[in-house]
Amino acid sequence: MSGFVEKPEPLEVPGLVHLHTGKVRELYRNEAGDLVMVASDRISAYDWVLPTEIPEKGRVLTQLSLWWFDRLSDLVPHHVVSTELPEGAPAHWAGRTLVCKQLDMVPVECVARGYLAGSGLLEYRESRTVCGVALPEGLTDGSELPAPIFTPATKAAVGDHDENVSYEEVARQVGAETAAQLRQTTLAVYGRARDIARERGILLADTKFEFGFDGGTLVLADEVLTPDSSRFWPAASWEPGHAQPSYDKQFVRDWLTSDASGWDRHGELPPPALPAEVAEATSAKYIEAYEQLTGNTWS
Repeated sequence: MSGFVEKPEPLEVPGLVHLHTGKVRELYRNEAGDLVMVASDRISAYDWVLPTEIPEKGRVLTQLSLWWFDRLSDLVPHHVVSTELPEGAPAHWAGRTLVCKQLDMVPVECVARGYLAGSGLLEYRESRTVCGVALPEGLTDGSELPAPIFTPATKAAVGDHDENVSYEEVARQVGAETAAQLRQTTLAVYGRARDIARERGILLADTKFEFGFDGGTLVLADEVLTPDSSRFWPAASWEPGHAQPSYDKQFVRDWLTSDASGWDRHGELPPPALPAEVAEATSAKYIEAYEQLTGNTWS
């Protein structure tokens, strides 16, 4: 089993039509036909959306995405039309709401990896490949790859795993021209972001992007380069050979798999609520990533 422990009821806002409740975001359409994305403080782990929210998380994701969109717009346009709060929206939506273009979304998670971790590490240990990309012998957990690689995945429903696929499979699904454009743009954006993050003492191990088309133009969509969609590591403590400390939900994962939680992640029961200290420590880690990357003080 997986999914939401407690699926929230979406707010009704005059002039907005609710379209979808995602793991983190609520999606609406306004009267002009644009999408309104609201980032909640929900957090997911082990395919479950947990009952405990992480303070400030949705605002951090939104503000960090905007910061990155500004630094990537010469490489690829983004989908944000406005950050103004829709008329009649609740006050707590401030800072976590984006009005975005309606795009023809590409059904592929565009993943770039510069370091070996996560599902890429598991596949490498079995076959010395990641999504069909051959890699040299001798790499280990946390190793930097000889060059960044494009390792796409098919998008999954809430509660299901995205499935890694080969580049050839992406080309079969969306066409050779679009596949080539996705790979080229993904690696270009990753390279820019990796260099910016490294200057600020953070390694961008891997990240995922979503793209859509606005007419014939490829557009960067959803969120971008946040602790939810990226693996950020402190550069000063990077040491291949073991799991790296990271700016993300690791506090949550560690507690859920500890004896303290009493939860069996392989069982059928949903996970319990998080202790306040775990939620607060996770919030602090998200804010730390924002501050270190942007140089701005969170407020």
